[in-house]
Amino acid sequence: MLCKMLIGIALNNILCGNCRPYMCVSCLRNKVDISEGIPKQVTIHFCRQCERYLQPPGTWLQCALESRELLTLCLKKLKASMAKVRLIDAGFLWTEPHSKRIKMKLTIQKEVMNGAILQQVFVVEFVIQPQMCEDCHRVEAKDFWKAVVQVRQKTVHKKTFYYLEQLILKHKLHQNTVRIKEIHEGIDFYYASKQHAQKMVDFLQCTVPCRSKASQRLISHDVHSNTYNYKSTFSMEIVPVCKDNVVCLSPRLAQSLGNMGQVCVCIRVTSSIHMIDPNTLQIAEVDGNTFWRHPFSSLCSPRQLEEFMVMDIDIIRDQKLGAGAGLTSNKVKLLHTPQYRKMYEGNMLILTCFFFFFYLSFDFANANINDEFLNKMNPHHVPDVVLIKKSYDRMKRVKNRVWKLRELDRERDATDTDDERQYTEFLEDLEEDEMLRKNVNIFRDASKIPVESETDDDGAPRISLAEMMEDLSLSDSTGGAGADMMTD
Repeated sequence: MLCKMLIGIALNNILCGNCRPYMCVSCLRNKVDISEGIPKQVTIHFCRQCERYLQPPGTWLQCALESRELLTLCLKKLKASMAKVRLIDAGFLWTEPHSKRIKMKLTIQKEVMNGAILQQVFVVEFVIQPQMCEDCHRVEAKDFWKAVVQVRQKTVHKKTFYYLEQLILKHKLHQNTVRIKEIHEGIDFYYASKQHAQKMVDFLQCTVPCRSKASQRLISHDVHSNTYNYKSTFSMEIVPVCKDNVVCLSPRLAQSLGNMGQVCVCIRVTSSIHMIDPNTLQIAEVDGNTFWRHPFSSLCSPRQLEEFMVMDIDIIRDQKLGAGAGLTSNKVKLLHTPQYRKMYEGNMLILTCFFFFFYLSFDFANANINDEFLNKMNPHHVPDVVLIKKSYDRMKRVKNRVWKLRELDRERDATDTDDERQYTEFLEDLEEDEMLRKNVNIFRDASKIPVESETDDDGAPRISLAEMMEDLSLSDSTGGAGADMMTD
């Protein structure tokens, strides 16, 4: 018992190592540095284009200043050197945001000689070194790509492309592109990975009636690791039919659609072609697969429509609409116009038609059409004129338009000088078709004063203020990363 008491007294009264073979805790703390081997200054890499930090070996992370994600990233830089100590606490010290410095206060513990545990507080300074990430490097290069989606439509009007552009912006599918180039009859989307291009292809197949074809070209081959580097090309061909096109169906296709007439008008192009028979108001939809099995072409384009003045209108009631079982439209009335005149160089042309009550029309009687199906039709079944839609004062509509759309930032085709007129016609279609603008984000134009009424003096349709979104900033509307791909 006496021996145990003497040992206890000796342990509680250990003399300093300066004069005895033992060292007290205070002197041990002054003599021993448990943070030895932990770097006090560390470099981290930051991409100024996308504002992401590099997490070795090749991962780039989006981290805000003094956030938990940035704290984790900094501690991982010290993980190897802190293997022999115990981390107790870690936190940021305030630094000037533009100083390119991040200071972190660390508290660590370590067991030293004779079972004594020392605790130490020190500061590690992280120096931010700018470095462009691979994604931003590819964007800046503008010619580095691994996959391209080539979208084509062999028409003279770009209404389908304008509608498709708004869908791409709404679903933010443009954010992963490294380059967007507009060419004749189409547009090309360049991507840094094949997966992003395949996502665009899947979106197009669900959005517009089209067919696709994929190919790839070998760029390089590493025989040692057996790796291949390909460039992939996806060719997307949209059906060559736009809104307000007059088409002539094959007899077999017209019969399969409920015995509707062969001469039809395209009223909308979404995931399928929406058509209406102007004789019976029978409507039908043709998807992409059906179109490529029974192809047909447009007899006229919106550019060929002429303005007529209807002199007399009679609504046709209680008429048997067609011999088939197809659906009929309740939004359009079947009219009989005994006579109307065509305003052309002061001459008056008296014709008889049997169609819509709209005024922009296609003149079959004076048109030179070379179509396989139309030439085989009975001439008595071919109308003299097909009325498409009403005509309004275009200058007045532009003046009263208090909304706008966003556009893709793309390389324009300098050879196409008719873009402005076609884009204006697309805006008019949005005003006239409520179903068409349901999938389009329409923004209020703050530079214009809203009008009180929703219809003009001549009855021109307008988009109500309730359907418009506030004009957001580019970063808000695109989610930050894709803000540089959009322009007003």
